[in-house]
Amino acid sequence: MIFNLLRVSSEELAAYLDDSSLLEETIYENGDPDIHLVDIDKSWEGILFILTGQNLDKLDHPLGAALFSGQLVDPEQDLGYGPANYLTPEQVRQISGQLAAFSAADVKSKFDPVKMTELSVYPQIWNRQDAEIFDYLLEYFEEVQSFYQAAAGENQAVITFLN
Repeated sequence: MIFNLLRVSSEELAAYLDDSSLLEETIYENGDPDIHLVDIDKSWEGILFILTGQNLDKLDHPLGAALFSGQLVDPEQDLGYGPANYLTPEQVRQISGQLAAFSAADVKSKFDPVKMTELSVYPQIWNRQDAEIFDYLLEYFEEVQSFYQAAAGENQAVITFLN
């Protein structure tokens, strides 16, 4: 399961909410090299854990909205592993500010391979005694931070989905 984040204008978001087939076309058929789509590989639930201390099954923390807002583009649409979530530009600015507060040291302090393994945090690689595992997670965490900073700076909405 690969997690994706897509930056879109307010107008594009409105069009996708009106006709979700346009979102699917943009993602899978468009081939537009200028699309603001980022793939954070399988790091998504590890990032969710760093942000919330929770896994997806128990998610009730407000920062979980960075990946799973609970606002669905179309509850009936399946983009691979369910429907897409979205955040409005105002919500993106709020999330971006909260994400910006995390330093690499903060991520390291919240990285808990034992608890992540107990919670079966996907992709269940956290118990390996390997510095590359943390580096993998940190790299994608910082990518999410940069993505949100760019979206906030451009007054864009964000759409997230698993495929």
